[in-house]
Amino acid sequence: MPTRPCWVEIRTQTLENNFRFLSSLAAPHAELLAIVKANAYGHSLAICAPAAVRAGARWLGVTSVEEGVAARALCPTPAILVIGGVFPGQGPDVIHHRLTPVVWDPAQFDELESATRAAHLDPGSIPVHLEIDTGMSRQGADLTSLPALLTRFTPASPIRLAGIMTHLFAADEADGSATSQQLARLEEYLIRLKSAGMRAEWLNVGASAALVAGVAASIAALAARHGLKAMLRPGLALYGLVPEFNPAFESPEPESLVASRQHLLPVLTWKSSVVSVRSIHAGAIVGYNGTFVATEPMRLALVAAGYGDGLDRKLGNRFGLLVRGQRAPLVGRISMDQCVLDVTGIADVEAGDEVVILGSQGDQAISAFDHAQAAGTIPWEIFTRINPRVARVAV
Repeated sequence: MPTRPCWVEIRTQTLENNFRFLSSLAAPHAELLAIVKANAYGHSLAICAPAAVRAGARWLGVTSVEEGVAARALCPTPAILVIGGVFPGQGPDVIHHRLTPVVWDPAQFDELESATRAAHLDPGSIPVHLEIDTGMSRQGADLTSLPALLTRFTPASPIRLAGIMTHLFAADEADGSATSQQLARLEEYLIRLKSAGMRAEWLNVGASAALVAGVAASIAALAARHGLKAMLRPGLALYGLVPEFNPAFESPEPESLVASRQHLLPVLTWKSSVVSVRSIHAGAIVGYNGTFVATEPMRLALVAAGYGDGLDRKLGNRFGLLVRGQRAPLVGRISMDQCVLDVTGIADVEAGDEVVILGSQGDQAISAFDHAQAAGTIPWEIFTRINPRVARVAV
């Protein structure tokens, strides 16, 4: 059955190329974990996770056990890191689907130990990454809680310390001072862990901003000093967006950042179609509450996309979409399922014409950064708010 014309196209080859390029930035310093959480940042887990694996990803990162189960059904071979930890009752799924949870709370150890006892698993059967809070105050063990957690890693325990993890909360700040402080704090923890006889394989630090800013070598050097292998977790860059740095780098920019801007390409294009075109007279009201009143005769195109699809309602009267290779202003309030474009100055627009909401058409482009700036948010939210009812199509 034909579907309503509002869809997202995912260029899988572009995603694969992005992963390979990011791997070249990390090499030979670090392994990459491809972040596919939140339905691959709204791009489609079903499409993107297998594409990342085809490109060489040996690790995938998800938020929840539920996402991990879905990713495992798609990708039998890679390790899957559950970054958001485990909740009560999820231990059996961790075991059955061979997931690697992040842990930082005694209750998470309790859940995993209970599940492993029921499954009669051998010591060291369940790998985990222990998260350290180096300054974000979100999740992770601190100096107060760490000693008690370390006692849970015993030779008889089914839980095995496979990795040490932290989040860099300001890797997109050009001066790098906060990141340097966090890495120094992390090293203090690593010294404590080594003194306590703890051994792991991975040091899991840094997302897209750290990678494209050239911090991989520093993280790898830190890992090597403590007998660990470095791992970085690209998300936004995997999908073709280079993080913006605030404030901007003083000249010269890191070579890795310059190369990233040249090589990384957006994976997603969001499209719709013109439903109908009408002419209106001066004084006509457009949309709910009359926020737009025509000051002259106009031609308007109705588009099959609205805030129910993820198009931010705040964009009405302040943004534009692409039709026939030109930017057409959004007029009036965006409705749940529709929006209206002013196509007075664009010749021959007609029903069925393709409309690009996010992406390129001709020599014009609208990026997630453009949407984010107009809506007062960040590109991650632009991607993840695209409603599941909008079909994702691999191209």
